[in-house]
Amino acid sequence: MGNELIGNNPLRALGLEEKVGGKLQSMMGLVMSRAGLGKTAILVQFALDCMLLGNKVLHVAIGEGLDKTRVWYDDILSLLTDGEKVEDIPEVMKNRMIMTFKESSFSRALLEERLDDLVQQNIYRPECLIIDGYDFASNDKQSLEELRSFMHDRGLKMIWFSALSHREDTRVSRDGVPAPCHEVGDLFDTVLFIRPDGENVNLDILKCEECSLDPGTTLLLDPSTLLIKKV
Repeated sequence: MGNELIGNNPLRALGLEEKVGGKLQSMMGLVMSRAGLGKTAILVQFALDCMLLGNKVLHVAIGEGLDKTRVWYDDILSLLTDGEKVEDIPEVMKNRMIMTFKESSFSRALLEERLDDLVQQNIYRPECLIIDGYDFASNDKQSLEELRSFMHDRGLKMIWFSALSHREDTRVSRDGVPAPCHEVGDLFDTVLFIRPDGENVNLDILKCEECSLDPGTTLLLDPSTLLIKKV
């Protein structure tokens, strides 16, 4: 079952599986879309990929409760399997920890403090980090630079962020990264944008320094499951 899931993962579609499967330099990625289009579903797919490749994942949910985040994992895993839940697969379950923050209380310093407590007590040492719900509009470039430094200092292989874009904000960077991330796009190795197109849902690769696919390539998402479609 594990090999089947690994073969069906979006990291492989992007050509990024070596980032978490091997010992390559760490990377920072970003998934953007307007509200309700599936950012968390994509992040959870990336997290499951990391878990199935034997890496420990810390999922930081900002502004979302523990139970709602767990449901995302169960729903995605159920779609990828014959209805199994994370709890049914103990070798996968041990590779995930969820940490929740209120929107008003999240900061790099607090994340660092809580993570270091886990590591120093030998409770949990993640290799992949998911930060879902980071408020790019209210945080400056320095805050993001500090998070990138934090990633390198802690030996993390991969950090994925989600960002909320707005249709009425038309600002965009030279390489196509929309607001509110248009001024921080250079800090990310990979930027993906979820874009509805009629009855289809596209995943546009705006930037990917290590991908096997070139920027400008579009992957299709299944609109009912938000899984990446096999082409």
